[in-house]
Amino acid sequence: MNQRAFHITRADLGLFTDLYELTMAQTYFEWGMFAPATFYLFFRSYPPNRGYMVCAGLEDVLDFLEGVSFGDGSREYLRSTGMFTGDFLDFLGGLQFNGSVRALPEGRIFFANEPVLEVTAPMIEAQLVETLIINRLNFQSLQATKAARCVGAARGRAVSDFGARRAPGVDSALTMARSGFISGFQSTSNVMAARRYGIPPAGTMAHSMITAFPTELEAFRAYAAAFPQRTILLLDTYDTVEGAHNAAQVGKEMEAQGHRLAGVRLDSGDYLDLSRQVRRILDEADLDYVRIVASGGIDEYEIERLVGEGAPIDIFGVGTRVTTSADAPYCDMSYKLTCYDGRPVMKLSPDKVSPPGAKQVYRLRDSEGQFERDVVALLDENLPGGEALLETVMDGGRKTGPCPSLAEMGERFHQDFERLGDHFKQLHNPPHYPVTFSSALTRLTGEVQGQILENLDFSGD
Repeated sequence: MNQRAFHITRADLGLFTDLYELTMAQTYFEWGMFAPATFYLFFRSYPPNRGYMVCAGLEDVLDFLEGVSFGDGSREYLRSTGMFTGDFLDFLGGLQFNGSVRALPEGRIFFANEPVLEVTAPMIEAQLVETLIINRLNFQSLQATKAARCVGAARGRAVSDFGARRAPGVDSALTMARSGFISGFQSTSNVMAARRYGIPPAGTMAHSMITAFPTELEAFRAYAAAFPQRTILLLDTYDTVEGAHNAAQVGKEMEAQGHRLAGVRLDSGDYLDLSRQVRRILDEADLDYVRIVASGGIDEYEIERLVGEGAPIDIFGVGTRVTTSADAPYCDMSYKLTCYDGRPVMKLSPDKVSPPGAKQVYRLRDSEGQFERDVVALLDENLPGGEALLETVMDGGRKTGPCPSLAEMGERFHQDFERLGDHFKQLHNPPHYPVTFSSALTRLTGEVQGQILENLDFSGD
């Protein structure tokens, strides 16, 4: 249960970084820049059709930070590039992360332009960890958000992760199962993920098993005999309607033996029409307890359509489109320096301004407990009536406590999802949730911007 999807050896962890992180680090080293620095992680704009995001991947980040190092082999590789000095490589040999991390807990909903995570550490340590922090939080949050959209569209029907086979690598298949479970999926077909994260495993059969037997009916009977307590029969190998009749026959035979057919699965065709026909066939055989599973190219948009049109589908198995977050496979998550050696700093690039200073996010609710707006404030501010979202999860390079269970993360998501207005959950063009800056942060931003502009020389001399 404590194994993680991320499995690079500790001695090589430091190399999971972009080259410019290391060239900047050597520059800091040569100029003696070892003072504390604060960086924060956020994203500027929503991926298409998103009105919220779900935080996932923090546990991987904390595991990385506790273990990051540059082993002998890593330093020898860097030496072979001819880019780095011996003194700097010796320094890397003793490097470990000694900083602090404040972060949004996994499972919580967040919005554009507010901090998700904040790192404070000696400059080199804080800089070198940027690449992996973004890598772990960015895509897992996209997966968790895609899963949340499926759960919302299903309106109480079960959703299961079926995405391992077409995931872009083993890592993303494992993180999908984990992120999906946080966001309300009930199970996964990925056996390794089920064991690793304590998620209920789920699965049926493939078309190959049907075709391996002389007839579909014989294949159904064989599977029912092998798994009488969990028989789910795949109907569309030859003809879905005929398959439903064969499944009904096997279901009655199972009843005679003291068992029950658990379900049937549709994997192609017109799910709305076929699910209605299959439901009618099963009900006419007094098998109204048999559930219908639909899988194959399904995402939140298809789930919304089928549920809205009353398709009698009980479980949705989602795979490729959800695992890859197909309609929104990336977002512009950024990690920016906001303070160095006690001096607030900021970036002024057009459309990419990053406000200065260490921060906190406060969430305000209306009289009914629904989310009303978020306020990004300076760390030392206190907004009465607001819930402070960023929690200290690491201090002195060590976690402040055990990581919560996936069930606890899932409960956090459920509570946040219930408190988020339905209009922000729309699958198409949702409005933007209000996120504002406090007056103190706005004032500091103006002051730092003014100081920067004063120091710039526009004369051309």
